[in-house]
Amino acid sequence: MKLIGPFKQVITLANLPLRGKLSDEQLEVIVDGGIIVDNNNIDQVGNFECLKSENQNIEIEHIPDEQIVLPAFVDSHTHICFGGNRANDFAMRNAGKTYLEIAESGGGIWSSVQHTRNSSEEELLKTLLERINILISIGITTIEIKSGYGLDLENELKMLRIIKKAQSQTLATLVPTCLSAHLKPRDFEGDNKAYLDYILADILPIVKKENLASRVDIFIEKSAFQPEESKEFLFKTKDLGFEITVHADQFTAGSSRIAVEVGAKSADHLEATVDSDIEFLAKSDTVATALPGASLGLGEKFTPARKLLDAGAILAIASDWNPGSAPMGNLLTQASILATYEKLSTAEVLAGMTFRSAYALGLEDRGRLEGGMKADFVTYKTDNFQNVLYNQGTLKAENTYINGQKA
Repeated sequence: MKLIGPFKQVITLANLPLRGKLSDEQLEVIVDGGIIVDNNNIDQVGNFECLKSENQNIEIEHIPDEQIVLPAFVDSHTHICFGGNRANDFAMRNAGKTYLEIAESGGGIWSSVQHTRNSSEEELLKTLLERINILISIGITTIEIKSGYGLDLENELKMLRIIKKAQSQTLATLVPTCLSAHLKPRDFEGDNKAYLDYILADILPIVKKENLASRVDIFIEKSAFQPEESKEFLFKTKDLGFEITVHADQFTAGSSRIAVEVGAKSADHLEATVDSDIEFLAKSDTVATALPGASLGLGEKFTPARKLLDAGAILAIASDWNPGSAPMGNLLTQASILATYEKLSTAEVLAGMTFRSAYALGLEDRGRLEGGMKADFVTYKTDNFQNVLYNQGTLKAENTYINGQKA
């Protein structure tokens, strides 16, 4: 066992509810605190001197400066396995080009598909690990990673196998998701239904056999897959034993209802969600995941996070790091800006990036600093935890701990 501290403040997030709004007065803040770690998990959290006196022969990792500590962050929606970039898309969009015009000129998701297909496994693994290390350096230790830039059997499996290989080379927890239903590829001969049947018959059985992912995602949108065909596809993926998440209500309302109806773990995006669907989501166990990076990248409105929380929904906040619509990848900056526009409390933002995001991934062993939880946490050199969001990502993490060890 090891005692780490003293910390000026330990923000535990203990005893906060899974759903609904939160006030900062609900936050447990332990002053001059410490954390005892045992076998990758947290054993105790409390006053440093008390823990030290109660465990006199314990190893101590002394924190020399004034620092605060938070649970490590969970990024529950990313697309960080990709080849190439789409800087030209961003420039064209800012110059007034529409999504369709960009796609017709060779940009959009299909551009990333071509770059990813043409990238070697070695190149994709190298860049994926570089992005994972960036996320670890900013306090993120659990990372969901989607396929979806392969869009055929060979290349979807290539992506998922690379994600699996990356897991063997990092201490971060990687959660792979099969997003073969990102959109119908241009080189597929057949309609949307035929392509979804191809995923079900040819791709998912191998994904399951090789244990490459236990989760399936689909993009329900006018430019991708339509509601009824998506709903049928999702029920069939559930029959195959996969968990479900959905790209929902990004530009068009309605698909978040499908996510709830099929029992999805989360409905992600929700920028176009209407009030009646907010109530529908709030009454379910489907997590509403805000992706402020996409709003910033596309110049679109934010997910109605305030309304979702007030209605009693489970709100997570993730980065959507991808080469097209959300290239920033800095979850803390995005969440801080979302908080400003949606009037979210510090407690709501921190919950949304920790235990509530973890719940969206089916991981309830992390996201809080309390006994029995995974010993993943992040420290900042400051005497006040409020400075973390106040500085909107410019206050850098001092250390990220995974399993109680500095990453």
